[in-house]
Amino acid sequence: MLAQLQETGVLHARGGWAFAATPELTEFYTSGDIEEIEAIAFDDAAMASIRLLAIGDEERFPHRRVVVSADVEGAAGEPEMGESVVRLAGPISRGDVAAVHVDVAEAEEATRRAIAHIDAADLGDEDAELAVGDAQDNYMAFYHPSELPFLIELL
Repeated sequence: MLAQLQETGVLHARGGWAFAATPELTEFYTSGDIEEIEAIAFDDAAMASIRLLAIGDEERFPHRRVVVSADVEGAAGEPEMGESVVRLAGPISRGDVAAVHVDVAEAEEATRRAIAHIDAADLGDEDAELAVGDAQDNYMAFYHPSELPFLIELL
């Protein structure tokens, strides 16, 4: 998807779903400033990245989460899917991208374990939840949108 963004200038979020600091998310968490609310939406996006990796169609880096942060208009909240879930009005243009976050190589093992356990974690298995939590605890590297060509080359 990052290569597609670089080549075509647009990113098509899988299924048109994304995560944002929605009014529903802000209402759900009665305390915290906007940065804390945005961090919760980011964590939800990082968790969704694990679920996307679990599909198994990522060939080059099957154990690295990626979150693309973008400023977009027209995203509609879908609170029945989760407080931070939004449906995008269309693809994300490269000019709307604020940052790209990618797991570093050292995080791959934890992400691999999380991918293997994500379904069991969703069903309440405590050991599986710990494995997923280990991956979520790893900070993702930050890249400015102007670094996208170099990021793709480095990956």
